[in-house]
Amino acid sequence: MAGMAGLAAIGPKTEARGPNTVSKFPSGRIKQSVSRWCYGKLSLEELCAASKKIGLSAIDLLDEKDWTTPKQFGLACAMANGFGSIPKGFNRPDNHDKLVADAERMMPLAAAAGVPNIVCFSGNRAGMSDGEGITNCIAGFKRITATAERVGVTLCLELLNSKVDHHDYQADHTAWGVEVVKGVNSPRLKLLYDIYHMQIMEGDVVHTIRENAQHIAHYHTGGVPGRNEIDETQELNYRRVAQAIADSGFTGFLAHEFVPKRDAITSLGQAFTICDV
Repeated sequence: MAGMAGLAAIGPKTEARGPNTVSKFPSGRIKQSVSRWCYGKLSLEELCAASKKIGLSAIDLLDEKDWTTPKQFGLACAMANGFGSIPKGFNRPDNHDKLVADAERMMPLAAAAGVPNIVCFSGNRAGMSDGEGITNCIAGFKRITATAERVGVTLCLELLNSKVDHHDYQADHTAWGVEVVKGVNSPRLKLLYDIYHMQIMEGDVVHTIRENAQHIAHYHTGGVPGRNEIDETQELNYRRVAQAIADSGFTGFLAHEFVPKRDAITSLGQAFTICDV
């Protein structure tokens, strides 16, 4: 069981050392999750068992066939893999009919499975202006938010960097995403604020969170540079970021989406402690 060697030593009382960490009992102000794709050497069941022992509340970014697995371990699926793809999203009207059909099928199923959020994407620019992309995304999302409101599922438009990982992606700044959310004007369309991606594109993370908290439904973590552990090896003070999220009154999930360079479960336990504010 790759990475499971660290499981026995990790639990809610874990002490993670370094300037980004404080040893303490869990406070529970932030519900923490973990993205499945970062832990491919573990089975989903192994990841769920480890996450439960550490003190996490959920697993992120699961396909439909896996939505109910976390429940077997007393966890939730915090976010479903959605419809469309990173390069092919709501910024092009030619994509809307297929995206709408897929969304209308998926949203009631997610709600029935107790999955609160579905990730969505803007798509790549391919020469499109920011204004046109915003207008097109608003039009597309407005076709599905009535169903999202009816069944109680939140659509989360993910903010990604176009500098390192997802070249040409259009929703690459918070302000762009906020304009889409405001234009749709539904409580069931919010942002997935990926801290790793927005640190690369904008920085000023704590201030941005404070100013836009009402538009954010979900957070992802990741160390910068490299998208690895969120400890003293990288440039952000994640404990301070987590405090800002908690102080905003956030009630959703903060999901760890870093790729561990060391023992996977030990690093996940350390991340939990750092963000347990």
